[in-house]
Amino acid sequence: MQATVKKPDSEKEIVLKGIGVSSGVAYGRVFLKPGHEENLVEHAIAPEDIPKEIARFEAALIATRRQIKEFQKQCDPEVGSIFDAHLLILDDRPFIEKVFAGIENQRKNVEAVLYDVARGFIQSLHKVNDNYVRERAADVQDVTRRVFLNLAGHKGSLADLNEKGIIVVANDLTPSEIVSLDKEIAAGIALDLGSPTAHTAILAAKRGIPAVVSLHDISRAVRAGDTILIDESKGIVVVNPSKERREQAFHQAEVRRGIVSRLAKIKTLPAETTDGYRVMLSANIEGPQDVEAVLESGAEGVGLFRTEYFYMEQNKAPSEDEQYEAYREVAKRLAPSPVIIRTLDIGGDKFLPDMDNSWKESNPFMGWRAIRFCLAQPDLFRTQMRAILRASIYGNIKIMYPMISNLDELVRANVIFNQSKKELMDRGLPLNPRIEVGAMIEVPSAAVAADALAPHVRFFSLGTNDLIQYTLAIDRGNERVAYLYEPTHLAIIRLMKHTIDASHHYGIWTGVCGGMASDPLLVPLLLGLGVDELSVTPSSLLIVKDAIRSVSYNACRKIAELSLNSRRETDMENTFRNLAKKIAPEILELAH
Repeated sequence: MQATVKKPDSEKEIVLKGIGVSSGVAYGRVFLKPGHEENLVEHAIAPEDIPKEIARFEAALIATRRQIKEFQKQCDPEVGSIFDAHLLILDDRPFIEKVFAGIENQRKNVEAVLYDVARGFIQSLHKVNDNYVRERAADVQDVTRRVFLNLAGHKGSLADLNEKGIIVVANDLTPSEIVSLDKEIAAGIALDLGSPTAHTAILAAKRGIPAVVSLHDISRAVRAGDTILIDESKGIVVVNPSKERREQAFHQAEVRRGIVSRLAKIKTLPAETTDGYRVMLSANIEGPQDVEAVLESGAEGVGLFRTEYFYMEQNKAPSEDEQYEAYREVAKRLAPSPVIIRTLDIGGDKFLPDMDNSWKESNPFMGWRAIRFCLAQPDLFRTQMRAILRASIYGNIKIMYPMISNLDELVRANVIFNQSKKELMDRGLPLNPRIEVGAMIEVPSAAVAADALAPHVRFFSLGTNDLIQYTLAIDRGNERVAYLYEPTHLAIIRLMKHTIDASHHYGIWTGVCGGMASDPLLVPLLLGLGVDELSVTPSSLLIVKDAIRSVSYNACRKIAELSLNSRRETDMENTFRNLAKKIAPEILELAH
């Protein structure tokens, strides 16, 4: 436990400013993620609220007692007996009476009083000259933690939630926790940390859960059961929102949905500029369950199949046959459209469920990640290669390696790829011998050396989120440096232009599958730089196509030329907005 934090006594409307990362408006009761008790909130209570606080404490004791007894029934009797001591603590009258007295005399919320009382008990036990008694301090600490969780309304992990329409509030969430959330249960997400390009934000958007991040201390400013409003378009969370504010927010959301609905008329039209410049417009997916959204969006294929989430959704790494079935299903349903399958991009903030945790690193985004991890785990890599190759006969599958940083990595990956092909052919299994292989360009060294990499692949795909992170030395999950995240930074524009030109020189194409592709304001810039393909979230596809179809290629080239020579990112942002206002003002309504 750490120092307590004062919470405002007032129940008036409180507006917290953050960054909207997943579109939509949500209103509901707060669920505080377990573990936040370490950031304990202390606040004064009115005399008439004393019985209510005591009742909360008693209810939490009853819930904790019931949970421990249920746990004892499920485990070996010898193990279950260990928790008898926990039950005795829950019935310890001196302990309980001290909490009651603290609530009445100090007029503080039960969490603050319980913290002080438990700490006093633990300190006293530590002073006793008897090992057995001293060890009971750990029991008091564990029981107190369970009571805190019940006071906050927790029943277990996020996956165990069953109350519909709640707003998940936390210091941060991992990608696997986002994956475990049921959209019917979680109406919205509000986090202390995070940025628009963190994997948590990307997954929230992918799952269609409204989210605002980088709120700094919302997990300490609200209590379980508070009602809050999330408005992604304004990047705000409102505690105790007024009826007028709620109605206005939902009205604006309805207006935005109306715009998206009207854009449905361009669903089957090509992604080409007013003067006939054509690009490929694809979708990003995480698994076979996303194919329907791809078809509904009018995408021309899949430009990024993030296979790591298929791994993370299971208790252990999927077998070759399980992967083969998943890749085959996607390829068959979308044939003859292309499906670009990115090989396992684990590491950073993404981990396999059955992975040995001993390899965790202090700076994982710069460490053993993506292709580096796969090359060091050749059996795991070959298993995925074989699964993709076997599925390749059912559609237009392509393979893409993530986080290539030098030619050696690319050559070694191709060696394993060719070994996997030969292994399958020796076994007489069919595959597409002409399957195309590409590389993601998301590390500055790869962008600079694009001309050396190009002869070894059939396409590049710019992963702009990581390219920006690594080029500008910005942790994409750190809200304190989020203001430095500049997609239009001169260095980023020049690296992208160099990559695109190198690919064209060697007769291959370059796409963009990072966050920049899904931003309609940046579409003219990307087209002007010469990008051949954009791969976006299915929910962004129509507005991106609207941006493409509203602008001329000639205007795009001028925008790109300006960006390649501009010294101030803010000037270009204004230029992009002014162009959108002129050609398609609805973009400004929908863009972040």
